[in-house]
Amino acid sequence: MSSYKRATLDEEELVDANPDGVYHPSSVQVVLQRGPVGRYWSERSNLERKLVVVACALSLALFICILTLGLHYKQTHPGLCLSEPCVSVAAAVMGALDRSVDPCHDFYNFACGGWMKKNPLPEGKSRWGTFSNLWEHNMAVMKNLLENTSQQGLSEAQFKSQHYYQACMNEAKIEELGARPLQELINQTGGWTLTGSWNKDNFQEVLRTVSANYRTSPFFTVFVSTDSKNSNSNIIQVDQSGLGLPSREYYLNKTANKKYLNAYLDFLVELGVLLGGSEETSRTVMQEIVDFETVLANITVPQEERRDEELIYHKIQAKDLATLAPAVDWMPFLQDVFAPVALNESEPVVLYATEYLQKVSQLITNTNKSTLNNYMIMKVVRKMVSILDQKFQDAEQRFLEVMYGAKKSCTPRWKLCVSDTDSALGFALGALFVKATFAEDSKAFAEDMVSEIKWAFEDNLKQVRWMDGETKKAAKEKADAIYNMIGYPKFIMDHKELDKVFNDFEVVPELYFQNVMQYYNFSGRVTANQLRKASNRDQWSMTPPTVNAYYNPTKNEMVLPAGILQAPFYNPAWPKALNFGGIGVVMGHELTHAFDDQGREYDKDGNLRSWWKNSSVEAFKQQTQCMVEQYSNYSINSELLNGKHTLGENIADNGGLKAAYKAYVNWIQKNGEEATLPALGMTNHQLFFVSFAQVWCSVRTPESSHEGVITDPHSPSRFRVIGTISNSHEFSEHFGCKINSPMNPGRKCELW
Repeated sequence: MSSYKRATLDEEELVDANPDGVYHPSSVQVVLQRGPVGRYWSERSNLERKLVVVACALSLALFICILTLGLHYKQTHPGLCLSEPCVSVAAAVMGALDRSVDPCHDFYNFACGGWMKKNPLPEGKSRWGTFSNLWEHNMAVMKNLLENTSQQGLSEAQFKSQHYYQACMNEAKIEELGARPLQELINQTGGWTLTGSWNKDNFQEVLRTVSANYRTSPFFTVFVSTDSKNSNSNIIQVDQSGLGLPSREYYLNKTANKKYLNAYLDFLVELGVLLGGSEETSRTVMQEIVDFETVLANITVPQEERRDEELIYHKIQAKDLATLAPAVDWMPFLQDVFAPVALNESEPVVLYATEYLQKVSQLITNTNKSTLNNYMIMKVVRKMVSILDQKFQDAEQRFLEVMYGAKKSCTPRWKLCVSDTDSALGFALGALFVKATFAEDSKAFAEDMVSEIKWAFEDNLKQVRWMDGETKKAAKEKADAIYNMIGYPKFIMDHKELDKVFNDFEVVPELYFQNVMQYYNFSGRVTANQLRKASNRDQWSMTPPTVNAYYNPTKNEMVLPAGILQAPFYNPAWPKALNFGGIGVVMGHELTHAFDDQGREYDKDGNLRSWWKNSSVEAFKQQTQCMVEQYSNYSINSELLNGKHTLGENIADNGGLKAAYKAYVNWIQKNGEEATLPALGMTNHQLFFVSFAQVWCSVRTPESSHEGVITDPHSPSRFRVIGTISNSHEFSEHFGCKINSPMNPGRKCELW
């Protein structure tokens, strides 16, 4: 049995009647009175008077002593926090618990069992959790900001975000246009065999058009990003592309994924019919596309085999692509994709999928031109489905119901439009969001907490036994150098700077499809403009309202958007145990990514190079193998996890929890114990771990869980909790878990 402390009725009654936990004697009042009391005093002998004075002095001394002890006790045992925020969050924490579960047996169900019972999947959702709930809240805030056209002092970019949203909300115009905008676009690209209009000799031209103008990646993906081996410069990069289904496994294991493949084919057929093809022709064309994608899936390299970036990084010159993958006319292709930047054959290019590119070139050469053309056009169609009329939306919804197990629902149009506006003009919209919701003291709080977490990580680093001293010193320097981006990039709060960024993006008030096309052209020009330039710290990969965070190895920075710096991750009025267990673990997670199996390959300046001694590299691999095996033994719906694929996130989860807990203990040492939450009967150390776990309370459909196991580099929520706390000595200590109980295994995986 666990020694987990539960509050009894008597204890609750005692502390409720006496919230600060200190015994207070009755007040002593010294009243100088005339009359009977004065007469009584005058009638006493000198000895009696002296005895009374001594007694009073002793009483006063005793009172002062008790008062002093009481104040000292209050400082070391502050009692309960009975403020409104504390009472409110205590109720939320309690409501999420399932006290019938032994925390040492299954901590996830202990921490989240009540939440799961009270939170069935909302209609139309395949998964739901803390992140989803907060994102819904942030979307409602953005909706109000986008619809409030009477706001004063908006910048031009902020007006554009409102106009973009309004065009998306103009369903009457979208329904009136129907499939015509996409049909016209296909015709302009050269047509396809589905409708009988197709120019058989235009492969190179169509590839350039769909890649440059519509930002699709049919056979490979090409983009501009920081050069991993020269972090002061941006460079063209080429990698393998995605497939129509979320992962190659859906195509390769046809027996297990039959229903998904059938639903996918039916979806493509329905799209073909909506775009003017007959049922028969559409089914023939779409079956060819699925067969072609299956071959692509076979040559696509699994993600778990691509984790060592030093092995897959290859820098060449643009002219060398012609030898490597001759099926593509590379120079005209690159010049179109990165127009108006002038390129020549000596332009450096980084490849991350050399063998794949060779194979895909052979596949293109050996595949008939009509199939290639149909596949490229279908990539465009899939990308445009969500911006067309309701018939297309309904077709996609039917497919997603099968794919993710979400029951059909009528999702309000505004949610789609808010999300899309955030994607296109998220920094203009984000400036409004920040102004409306983000207190600057939250930024200061977050910066202070990051400093605490960083100190804790570095202090833990001193205790790491498997790493040599020289590498350890360099690791500390890297941790010291991590740059923190909190809340939002500075430029968005300057109207002139913000407008300059979006100056080249035209938004038409009523034509949503046209606006999306304009955005693709705009984003393409922005991407091209970054080529050869130094990496810009003000360029974020997430918009301010996003409920997430990330670490960027080439900039050695971690980013915490304003969207996540809210309850249930953080509230300044809550006990620190909750904040360190919530946003503190998130911060620790991102910081630890700098030292996971991929992040560790980058030095403090963001350059991919060998800066570890070989002995420490080998020791690191031995240590991490423990985690690979640990998580590979977990299963969900009888499906084993892939511990190699999820290794980086598992390292970050474990390191994040350890650093955050140490930072919390350090905070207590500097500030003293804090008040506990009422009615829970928990110590603040226990509350820290509960806070961490309840961030991950979630529910999802079996189909969504299946997709997550196949594609997600994060472990499922349940195992993000029990996998991490199973490796924590401190967790078992504070919950009294016996050795070899489920949450306190004898073998623990420890890294940072």
